Amino acid sequence: MGTQPPTCVEVSERDSEEGPSSSEQLDAGALFVLQSRGSWLHCGYHLTTSIVAPALLSLPYALSLMGWFPGVLCLILAALITFYSYNLLSLVLEHHAQTGRRQLRFRVMAEDILGPAWGRYFVGPIQFGVCYGAVIACILLGGQSLKFIYLLSTPKGSMQLYEFVSIFGILILVLAQIPSFHSLRHINLVSLVLALAYSACTTAGSVHIGSSKNAPPKDYSINGAMQNRVFGAFNAISIIATTYGNGIIPEIQATVAPPVEGKMFKGLLVCYAVIIMTFFSVAISGYWAFGNQTKGVILNNFMVDEKPLLPTWVLLMTNVLTLLQVAAVSVVYLQPTNDVFERKFADAKFDQFSIRNVVPRLVSRSLSVIIATAIAAMFPFFGDINAVVGAFGFIPLDFILPVIFYNVTFKPSKKGLMFWGNASIAIICSAVGVLGAISSIRQIILDASTYSLFANV
Repeated sequence: MGTQPPTCVEVSERDSEEGPSSSEQLDAGALFVLQSRGSWLHCGYHLTTSIVAPALLSLPYALSLMGWFPGVLCLILAALITFYSYNLLSLVLEHHAQTGRRQLRFRVMAEDILGPAWGRYFVGPIQFGVCYGAVIACILLGGQSLKFIYLLSTPKGSMQLYEFVSIFGILILVLAQIPSFHSLRHINLVSLVLALAYSACTTAGSVHIGSSKNAPPKDYSINGAMQNRVFGAFNAISIIATTYGNGIIPEIQATVAPPVEGKMFKGLLVCYAVIIMTFFSVAISGYWAFGNQTKGVILNNFMVDEKPLLPTWVLLMTNVLTLLQVAAVSVVYLQPTNDVFERKFADAKFDQFSIRNVVPRLVSRSLSVIIATAIAAMFPFFGDINAVVGAFGFIPLDFILPVIFYNVTFKPSKKGLMFWGNASIAIICSAVGVLGAISSIRQIILDASTYSLFANV
């Protein structure tokens, strides 16, 4: 035990049942947060909640920045590349588990495969920024959904956005105390159903509005000068990459009980079945109905001059479903942060629910949510910032690093298709990520004049 890094656990066939001998090798974060007790179905629930999130409601806007053919093509390519990359990442994790060194965290993968500096100074900070940024964005979106529901019932209401963000933050504060990732399996099953439900409502709403006699004029041309179109296209790629992004594949696979072989692939099949039913239906129907007038979140197109284009009960139901699912997404992306706090402040020698561990857990997780809620309330334009986070974060973690990890681990022949296919994905996605980051930063600069603290948007 003295020479075994605390972030990895020896795995063998006899370790398929948990016992004191295996628990002693785990640090508090792995023992209490990343409990390896789940099935492939639980893995599918976690994957679906982390990917099929309300960010998909921005996909029609992404299509409006690119047009029909490039937009749909990017949606398909992103689905294929991420499914492929996540499978490669899973195969690398399975390989190391079979050799007796199961990797439970993305950072640890980078340290073991690329070297300690890559994990500590590159992957670790990027993953933390992506996950915490996702939590802030979810809390903001939850507050906006609450405000939308409020205005449906009280059109002239005086409550401000930051008040709704604070209310939603209290809900996340309570949910953040759920002890482990594995404990979220039933919540994430409900989240999967909620995602299917609000996607169906959104698709049906777009089709109804687009085919009604009062349908808005459909114009599928791309607005702006050529320079703006190019930057808009790369900004759309960042949006699509963020929507397909995950960033916590190793942590999700860490929740699977050994032996882990093949379980992640089955979970990915569940997840991508839901992705096909939600992403493409929402994106295509929304862009078809509103064309280049599509707004950043498609639900905003369902209101014109504060008048609903759909029955109020449909808008209310869609927003309630979205609100509930975004709460689950927030808690999933809190897990890497919870893992860090647990490793830092908890003691694996004591019981998970002992006073020694419960008090620091309550304090650290509460402070994490309070800070995220304060940022969401102060900067309601965080969506623009999150696009930059997605370009700098999700593209490296989900598109580039998996193929690099595979090539370094398995060393496929440099004369073979596998090596050069993976290398091509890494190079192309790196270039696209840089251009996407530039376009996202440019968008922030253009919108900076509209920013104000605690804005009621």
